[in-house]
Amino acid sequence: MPCSSSNLGGKLLPAVTFELLKESTESKARLGKLHTPHGTVDTPVFMPVGTQATVKAMSPRELEEIGARIILSNTYHLYLRPGHTLIQEAGGLHKFMAWSGPILTDSGGFQVFSLGDLRKITEEGVEFRSHIDGSKHLFTPEKVMEIEMALGPDIAMVFDECVSYPTTYEYAKEAMERTTRWAERCLKAHHKEDQALFAIVQGSSFRELREKSARDLVSLDFPGYAVGGLSVGEPKPLMYEVLDYTVPLLPLHKPRYLMGVGSPDCVIEGVLRGIDMFDCVLPTRIARNGTVFTKLGKLVIRNAKYKNDFTPLDHHCDCYTCRTFTRAYIRHLFNVNEILGLRLTTIHNLHFLLELMRNIRKAIAADSLSEFREEFYRYYEPEQFGQNKN
Repeated sequence: MPCSSSNLGGKLLPAVTFELLKESTESKARLGKLHTPHGTVDTPVFMPVGTQATVKAMSPRELEEIGARIILSNTYHLYLRPGHTLIQEAGGLHKFMAWSGPILTDSGGFQVFSLGDLRKITEEGVEFRSHIDGSKHLFTPEKVMEIEMALGPDIAMVFDECVSYPTTYEYAKEAMERTTRWAERCLKAHHKEDQALFAIVQGSSFRELREKSARDLVSLDFPGYAVGGLSVGEPKPLMYEVLDYTVPLLPLHKPRYLMGVGSPDCVIEGVLRGIDMFDCVLPTRIARNGTVFTKLGKLVIRNAKYKNDFTPLDHHCDCYTCRTFTRAYIRHLFNVNEILGLRLTTIHNLHFLLELMRNIRKAIAADSLSEFREEFYRYYEPEQFGQNKN
């Protein structure tokens, strides 16, 4: 029986489908709708990250108010605490965290990769020690599917091996081929009909490996495809180059997801290359440190020059934070370690990215994404992109 389908009125239908609405006439950008058991999502879309069944500093209601439609949670962290069996007992991740919209869970591959000396990779899977208490665990493709099916997100990701940058061709090839074999095992082990399983293209920065990974995984007919192993230290131009030759190999009528990428410029460049879905901890992480996105680039609210600045974080933003509070006040909150400060910057940063996605979708619909990109770079840290601020 297919691994990613649901039975509706006696007819077997895919759990998650992608409706391609429009392809840009000036780039590879596209408009679409991602249909899931918990609602439909307009694409391109940014997914806020709720690593441990919560988007840090945000309530589900606040996420809805700023326009979030789909969020991401983490298999590795939820397996360790509170445990996938407890979440299953609670009725699944949606009920556990009181989020009614779609959820995607990553497989824990990146987190295991980041453990370094605390993990050992074999063909069977990855043996690792918990970063919390040092206890020993084994993630196999079959175990990860067990966890993700218990968690119950709309979209689950296959277990993959993410390699660091730079790496050797030999190791990248070994990891890529193992990722494909693990993807096949995930496909066989996955049997939750109201959940889709997406594959992950690997191969580091080697074109031959990326192309083989894409072709092999496409032949397995997954309902969606991610590009993994990027934003791990490589230069941005190299990431864009990898996308240039990888994305065209992915199916036209299935969603394309760039994992772990969420800076405004990278999102725009990813959309131009045909990416539909993005996620990243960046906007919430830097917000908690007092850094926010603005039309003119990043702003560090802790800086002394904002002590008597009674203007909003971003004059062009209409989020709750910018409508209500001043830079001086938010700087004060950070200086006295009040939790409201990081909540307000988090609301702003997520609103900034979600509003960016809305404007990107409008630009694609109007066939004006290139003009939108040029206008964005004219103001957003223009020195970084070789333009003059005016």
